[in-house]
Amino acid sequence: MAEQSPFELHNSQPPLKAYWQPGCTSCLRMKEFLTRHGVPFVSVNVLESETARDELAALGVRTVPILARGNDWANGQVLGDVARVAGITLEVAPLLPPPELYRRLTLIQSAAQRHFSQISGTDIGKHLPGRPRSYADLTFHIFHIAELFVAHMTLGRQLVEGDYNRKPPAIWTSKGSILAYGRDVQTQLHTWWEERGRNTDFAVPARVYYGKQSVHEFFERTTWHSGQHARQLALVLEKLGIVADRPLGPEIWQGLPMPQKIWDDDAMKF
Repeated sequence: MAEQSPFELHNSQPPLKAYWQPGCTSCLRMKEFLTRHGVPFVSVNVLESETARDELAALGVRTVPILARGNDWANGQVLGDVARVAGITLEVAPLLPPPELYRRLTLIQSAAQRHFSQISGTDIGKHLPGRPRSYADLTFHIFHIAELFVAHMTLGRQLVEGDYNRKPPAIWTSKGSILAYGRDVQTQLHTWWEERGRNTDFAVPARVYYGKQSVHEFFERTTWHSGQHARQLALVLEKLGIVADRPLGPEIWQGLPMPQKIWDDDAMKF
C-alpha cells in the first residue's frame, strides 16, 4: 500500500497529500494512479479532516480531488497534471472515437434510468457510505454529468468549480421527478449528437475549470465519470438485494480510464 503517514515520509520534500472524499470517482482514480506507480502519499479525507478545508483554501481551491506537495498542486481530474506533481512519467493512452463515446454514454445513461427505477421510493433517500449523498442524489448526478457536457456543447456554457456538486431541486421529492430528468437529458444528448455532434471538431479546447482539456477529453471524462457512478448505483442495487435489470457488461468499460474499484477502501463500506 502506497499511503503513508507524514511521519513515515523521510525525505527533504514536503509530503505529497491526496485530498479526496468518499464516492468521488476522480478521487479514487487519482489515488489508484499514485498507488499503481508506487508513489507514497498522505491520504486526506476532507469530510473527516479538521484542517483539510483550510489547507485547500490556502492553495486557492475548494473542490477535490487535489494532489499537493507544499504549494505545488494539481487537480486530480487530470492525470497528466497529477503525474507532474508526483514525479511520474505518464504514458498517454489513445482516446476512444467520439461516436463510440456517444454510444457508451447513451448506454450508461439508459442503465442508470433502469436501475434507479428498481429502487423503492422509500429507499431513494438513503445515503451512500461515508458521504452525505443519497441514492436519489447519486442518480441525479449521473444525469447531470451528461447535461453539463451537452450544455457546454450546445450553449457554450463553461464548466465551473462546484458544478459537479449540485443536488436535485428541493421540489423533486419523488422518484418520478429524477427519472423524468434523466429522460430529458437523454433527449438533449441525442439531439446534440444528431444535429451537431457528428460534425464537431473535438480537438478544440474545452472550457472546463480543472485544467487544459480538449473537447474530446471532456467527452471521455463525461463518459467514464457517469459510468463510474452507474457502477456505484448497480452496487446499491446489489446491497439492497435487487437483481439489476440488464446490467452493463465489462465490455462497456474497455478503453475508458475507469478506476479499478467501485468504492473507496478508505471509506466506510456498504
